Amino acid sequence: MDFSFSIPQNIIFGAKSLLKLPEAAAKLGKKKALIISGPHLEKIGLVAKCSAALKASGIESASFCKTEANPSVETVEKAAAVFLESGADFIVAFGGGSPLDVAKAVAVLASFGGKITDYEGAGKVPGPVVPMIAIPTTAGTGSEVTAFSVITDHSRNYKLTVASSHILPDAAILDPELIYTVPEGTAAACGVDAMIHALESYLSKAASPFSEMLSLRALELIGASILEYAADRKNAKAAENMMAGSLFAGIAFSHARLGNVHAMSHPISAFFNVPHGVANAILLPQVVEFNEKAAENAEIKNKYFQIYRCICKNPVAKEEFLPSMLKKELRSLNEKLKIPATLKEAGIDENAFAKVLDQMADDAMKSGNICVNPRKTKKPDILEIYRKSF
Repeated sequence: MDFSFSIPQNIIFGAKSLLKLPEAAAKLGKKKALIISGPHLEKIGLVAKCSAALKASGIESASFCKTEANPSVETVEKAAAVFLESGADFIVAFGGGSPLDVAKAVAVLASFGGKITDYEGAGKVPGPVVPMIAIPTTAGTGSEVTAFSVITDHSRNYKLTVASSHILPDAAILDPELIYTVPEGTAAACGVDAMIHALESYLSKAASPFSEMLSLRALELIGASILEYAADRKNAKAAENMMAGSLFAGIAFSHARLGNVHAMSHPISAFFNVPHGVANAILLPQVVEFNEKAAENAEIKNKYFQIYRCICKNPVAKEEFLPSMLKKELRSLNEKLKIPATLKEAGIDENAFAKVLDQMADDAMKSGNICVNPRKTKKPDILEIYRKSF
């Protein structure tokens, strides 16, 4: 077998590790940070806490706290302008997936100019970008360890991806105490997103022994803790497990990619602004059912069982397991987490959905994740999964 991997970042994990931000910043040898975050974190004082930690070590900072869910091309442009006007020479990406995606895009524009659409796709970033320290405040995206930035282009109702090793943050600080204040719904949606990163990278045709090891451990940690964490975000052990699981899943899918769930969820968010984790969770049972055909292969069937035993509290013995049991378990998990069962329940209008269904399927088929899904997928398959999910 042939595979390769590298983890070039410095990763700091543990309670109160936010206090190590000045140490991580000092290693960059820079003088002023732009903190890119969101309005909620600014409101509850965490952005100020981040700024104070830097100031205590003699590092100045400015902030941009106007990122939104499914961040737009326009937001990236505004944040890049703030970076250039502020005189900052590095970025602290502080928040969930949206601020981290914006920060990566800003680092590209601050380094090479132009528009973020100029860098759409893989390998378009010509060289190293402005240094970044990523500090996630949700357990979900794994963006602190991925080479991807996903930005919504409203002019096309399309989620574009910038993929380059150059946009990997230089350092990542993962402090489980930062996810104690996440709202229940956000915790559930982000947690399922992390679980799907692990699940899809585990089943991916591009999986390797390295990525499988991380995917499976992520599934174990998340499966054991997601319900407890969503119910009580200050459950220290559950929060720690969720953050570690999200980290491992992020590294895994950086190497193995994902599958149909992520390929199909991006158009849903682009057209209807459904939160990414919610769109993923709704699609997941239908995609798992579609992929059951691939589970006729003994290796894939075993992977289905491993996923099932990670998320099921009372799993059947391996010899009694049927691949269809996984879909049932995932539906049950979504229900327990109070996630809508269908896209209609998520607030999408049926007529509006029908009008753009074909375009969504075309956009999903453009994703490289389709190519590594365990079952070969064509556009009619995508259309059918969308209809069933609606």
